[in-house]
Amino acid sequence: MPDATAVTALDRSRASRDSVESRASWVAASVTLAILSFSYGAPLVVVVGLKPIAASLDADRSVVALAASLVWLGTGLGGILMGRIADRAGMRKIAIFGAVMTALGLAVSAIGQAWALVLGSAVLVGFLGNSAHFPPLVTYVSRWFDRRRGTAVALISSGQYIAGVVWPTVFERSMNAFGWQATMLSFAVVLAAAIIPLALLLRAPPPPGRAEAATSRLHRRAQPLRLPPNLVQALLCAAAFLCCVPMAMPAGHLVALCSDLGIPATRGAAMLSALLGCAFVSRMFWGWLTDRIGGLGAVLAGSACQAAAIAAFTVTRDEVGLFAVSAAYGLGFSGIIPAYVVAIRDFFPSAEASWRVPTLLFTGMSGMAFGGWFAGALYDHFGFYAPAFAAGALFNAANLTLIGFLVLRQARQPRTPAVLPA
Repeated sequence: MPDATAVTALDRSRASRDSVESRASWVAASVTLAILSFSYGAPLVVVVGLKPIAASLDADRSVVALAASLVWLGTGLGGILMGRIADRAGMRKIAIFGAVMTALGLAVSAIGQAWALVLGSAVLVGFLGNSAHFPPLVTYVSRWFDRRRGTAVALISSGQYIAGVVWPTVFERSMNAFGWQATMLSFAVVLAAAIIPLALLLRAPPPPGRAEAATSRLHRRAQPLRLPPNLVQALLCAAAFLCCVPMAMPAGHLVALCSDLGIPATRGAAMLSALLGCAFVSRMFWGWLTDRIGGLGAVLAGSACQAAAIAAFTVTRDEVGLFAVSAAYGLGFSGIIPAYVVAIRDFFPSAEASWRVPTLLFTGMSGMAFGGWFAGALYDHFGFYAPAFAAGALFNAANLTLIGFLVLRQARQPRTPAVLPA
């Protein structure tokens, strides 16, 4: 009888040879990370400039928060369309188109009218711009990986946090020196000049390896979690919406919250950078964990951490405490969205990824859009942010209930034997 250790080593060797992963996979992931680090900067201009923009336009804070929120809604909705187009036209052309539209959206938003801000944010930056970057690029990179997909998706999703670390302080200082409109126009030029050359480096992903193709055939014959496939998709989408409502609240209102409490705007911008910086640092850990416990398990763990931190925002009022809670929040929530993507890829064939992944991201971003606006609306009604964070905690509790149900279904499901190449 062959030695068990030798058999395991042989199986790993076969799986490694059959894997689609290569040095080119990490090049594709690195280029994608760089693109998203600039693309995610566009919505942050409105987040950092929430109060001065509202004052300049003589508008309620909820109106400006709505413009920022509609970027997420437009990104998610447009991502479903862009994912399909990217499968036909190629990722390179779609990424270049997105860069041009995002730059144009920032220019329109800088006109100085409320309608222009909403139009530029929702349609150009969101629906036509960022939608051509995040949703299709996540699907694109997931096709370059099969053994370390969770780590790779976590890496590229960190572009959001690199943007969050770098750009808020830059924008805050630029707005103090030149105003929010000049800051928007300047960043439009920077974004286009950076993303277009990077997009030219994107190559077509490899076809699925034999092991993944065999797994896809099993997916077609089986029901994920012993439920109808589209019901599983709907439940995951609902869970994504529920967890993204509270996720948007600190990111969209932290700078304004600090200002309301008498903390200087520069410290608020630094606090936002600290939150997103901690998210960046921890995201690779969450990717590693996702590769080991699966997408659903990682979603449950990350959502529990987010729930604890969002509840802490309701009672924290001093600068040191807010820095601590912001850092804890960043460490906890950062792995949730990549884990949802891995869960989708775990349960469904690769051929369906171009619409299933963007659909899930759309519902998540709809939650982000609603959460950002809802927090602003509750602030306008109550005059302080504690009710908004309390509402966010309730949404998070509903998410934990739904994900807990799916995790229990998965735990009771018979384990499928690994598919090895012949």
